[in-house]
Amino acid sequence: MTKRVRLGVNIDHVATIRNARGVSYPDPARAAVVALEAGADGITAHLREDRRHISDDDITRLAKMLRQRDRPLNLEMAVTSEMLAIALHHKPHAVCLVPERREERTTEGGLDVAHGHNWIAPFVQKLRDNGSRVSLFIGADPLQIEAASRTGAEVIELHTGAFCDAARDGDEGQARAILTQLVAGAQQAASLGLEVHAGHGIDYETVAPIAAIPEVAELNIGHFLVGEAIFIGLADAVSEMRRRIDAARAPG
Repeated sequence: MTKRVRLGVNIDHVATIRNARGVSYPDPARAAVVALEAGADGITAHLREDRRHISDDDITRLAKMLRQRDRPLNLEMAVTSEMLAIALHHKPHAVCLVPERREERTTEGGLDVAHGHNWIAPFVQKLRDNGSRVSLFIGADPLQIEAASRTGAEVIELHTGAFCDAARDGDEGQARAILTQLVAGAQQAASLGLEVHAGHGIDYETVAPIAAIPEVAELNIGHFLVGEAIFIGLADAVSEMRRRIDAARAPG
């Protein structure tokens, strides 16, 4: 097991802190540069319908800056006509389609691709035709993974939140059971020709079991890193996460 796992750093909550005061600082684009220089392979940003953190201007500036640096922007977005138009305009390297409810604190659960195929598949095709790589954020459910493979998406991102919650709560049995599901889901997805990413709720203590799954090619991590940055700085937080991911994937 030697293949390097890419690290995408989600800078949404740098914008959350900025928006708390309605000013221009801290700047998510500056955070993106720091993260890249500290070992991140790309930047993830979720433009929500209510614009609670990342703004349209943030996406404009991030897309331009990352294109100049030849580094990927992963735009997380809901499956709506408004977001499709924004993605088609900016042509990000990657688009991750996620479920979104206005009242949720953060993304809860994965897309129901099995029941939403007729709505999701045309989005996937338009985004791919426009040059973006498309990922679907789903749970490790065999039905959803199989459905994802039929949409034309090239990637799935497995929702790791339940595993991370169980591990932090000290529920070892539940954590092991969920990890087993994630491993099986990654294997199924790879067998269907899908690239496998993972994300949500990952911190220093939970990253190793996820990073060690052989089929996982990329992890997207945000909230924990922004929180840890308060204590040790963003560059050191990202660098330590990068070190732990690499250690989990090291031979032996």
